[in-house]
Amino acid sequence: MTGTSTDYRTTVRVNAPAEVVFDLVTSPEALTAWWSPATGSGLTNGELRFPMVPGQPPLLIRVDEATPPTTVRWTVVECTFLQDWAGTQPTFTITPLDHDSCELTFEHRGLNDELDCKDMCSRSWNHFIGISLPELADGGPGAPNRSPRDLARRVAEEIR
Repeated sequence: MTGTSTDYRTTVRVNAPAEVVFDLVTSPEALTAWWSPATGSGLTNGELRFPMVPGQPPLLIRVDEATPPTTVRWTVVECTFLQDWAGTQPTFTITPLDHDSCELTFEHRGLNDELDCKDMCSRSWNHFIGISLPELADGGPGAPNRSPRDLARRVAEEIR
């Protein structure tokens, strides 16, 4: 691996305008459709709560910046089920390509090789950012957390 950063990072082309993708990463309803059930506000200085693990407090994220249509920066405030996530910074950078498509670069700053969950979390982000979000943006159903397709992916990864 070259460079000094081992943070998780991926870039995908999305067949939707940048404004649509911005809404997908700031609207609780849209986040629910491609990633995980969400409540709260995805706008600058808002807070988002994701009750991802039954019986655990929700993942709590502070929205540090939500500048349409290009930049969304979060900080994980509390994550009891993956304590390594606390203080990490998921970041979405949206680059318009034309009026019908854009490129989404997602970086989870702090999700690096020193964290035990790096492999599992990277596979999950590959699914949610690489498959579920672009599919939803293109008019498909998405495959959020604990959906039949997400559960099938998890089983297939355990077998490998």
